[in-house]
Amino acid sequence: MISLIAAIGKNNELGKGNTLLWHMPADMKHFRDTTALHAVVMGRKTFESIGKPLPNRRNVMITRDVNYKQKGVEIVHSLAAALDLFPDQNEEIFIIGGAEIYKQTMPIADRLYITHIEAEDKTADTFFPEIIPVVWNEVSHEEHGSDEKNPFAYTFSVYEKI
Repeated sequence: MISLIAAIGKNNELGKGNTLLWHMPADMKHFRDTTALHAVVMGRKTFESIGKPLPNRRNVMITRDVNYKQKGVEIVHSLAAALDLFPDQNEEIFIIGGAEIYKQTMPIADRLYITHIEAEDKTADTFFPEIIPVVWNEVSHEEHGSDEKNPFAYTFSVYEKI
C-alpha cells in the first residue's frame, strides 16, 4: 500500500526554499506516530532538509546522482526502484516528499494522510498535487484549533482512492 503524507496550506502549499512553511508541533507528532515502524520514501532534497535518517523507520531515498552516499539510508535512482524494494503489497510505505516524488506517486497511491493547515503562504515555491474529490474519498477528519504551540487551525484528514 502506497500512502502519501504531507502538511499543506489552503492552496496546497508545501514549502519554500526546501523547508516547510509552518512550524506545527502537533503535525510533527502526527507524522512521527503515523510513520513509525514503516518505510519512508523521499527525494534527496527532502532527505537533506531533514538532515539525517528518521529513527524507527526504513529510510529510502531517491536521487539521480549515482555517486551519492549516505549512511542509514537505502539509495535508489528511480521511483520504480524504490517501489521494487517492497514486494509485499500489503506493507504500507509512506511517501514523504518532495513535490516531484508526490507528483509521481499520486496516480498510484492508495491513501493520503493530509494535515490541512488553515493558512496561506504566497511565497511558497513547492506544492502538493491537487486532491480531486472524484478520485479521493475523505474517510477520516479531525479538526483542531490553533493553540500556544500550533499557530494555525488544522485538520488531520485521511483519504482513500475511490
